[in-house]
Amino acid sequence: MFDNELNMNLQKGTSYIYTLACSEDERSLCALEMRSLFGEASQSNVLESFVKIEPSRSPFIKERIAVLYKADSLEDLFIQVENLQLSGATFKVTYVKNSGQAKSEQEGFENRRAIERKIGLHVNGQADFHQPDQLFGVMNVNGGWVFGEYVKSKSVWFRHQQKPNGYSTALNTRVARAVVNIAIPNPNGIKAIDPCCGIGTVLVEARSMGMDIVGSDRNSLILPRARENMIHFGLSGEINLADIRDITNHFDVAIIDLPYNLCSVITPDEQLEMLQSARRFANKVVVVTVEPIDEILLKAGFSIIDRAIAKKGLFIREVIVCN
Repeated sequence: MFDNELNMNLQKGTSYIYTLACSEDERSLCALEMRSLFGEASQSNVLESFVKIEPSRSPFIKERIAVLYKADSLEDLFIQVENLQLSGATFKVTYVKNSGQAKSEQEGFENRRAIERKIGLHVNGQADFHQPDQLFGVMNVNGGWVFGEYVKSKSVWFRHQQKPNGYSTALNTRVARAVVNIAIPNPNGIKAIDPCCGIGTVLVEARSMGMDIVGSDRNSLILPRARENMIHFGLSGEINLADIRDITNHFDVAIIDLPYNLCSVITPDEQLEMLQSARRFANKVVVVTVEPIDEILLKAGFSIIDRAIAKKGLFIREVIVCN
């Protein structure tokens, strides 16, 4: 679709601009996911990185621009954009709003449309506002301007809310997706397990991203419901009847949403036994808990390397990353 110049620009040292959106209750979890995916968190709603992430992976990423051109002014950006050649491909330019800017610095609707039109006039190609071959984004960042390939996130996690089987204390799909990314930022060659998978909320998010993960649970009554949820979304994956203490295969990472006392009585000794088992079969563990368990994690032989709070009103979960 693109000429050689565009391909080379996207392959050699490309920087990516991501826009983020999260509520105040989600800010801690969003920051942990960004640290996991990019090695850093942003203090604003914009993150720039050389790491390329598909926007739809994260529940907090709205958009991505693969930067082709940077300039201090729009006029300089227009000149650079004239170098872009599209080999017969149609295009559309979208103005990406920077919600982190002060309102006084934000462009109004008419100005945004005007900037889109002016940029488009400098692109050597045919504009198509309905079904373009290529989407480009233009954005004001830190007082300067960037232009590049534009991708908008699809809220895959939102569709997963409509699963056949639910569970009152299960993770919501948005949190589950973030937890999966925290546990498996780079899925290449990674084998993962959810050994207390319940109705499969984590499994659905992980498998929808193509990750190599298996599930297990000691509750034989819940496994058919987990399998039905997977099938409902056209996903497949291994889900076994097994107690966490009986797992013998080795995994790179385990995601453990600890059973809650409000629905499944579990003593500190049982928590320790579960986590000691996980320490045996996984190199890395991400634990989701509603209770303080630092002492138990340390006693099980883990080192705590990062953490976040996931809130929903007064209900608080902690997400703890351990090696």
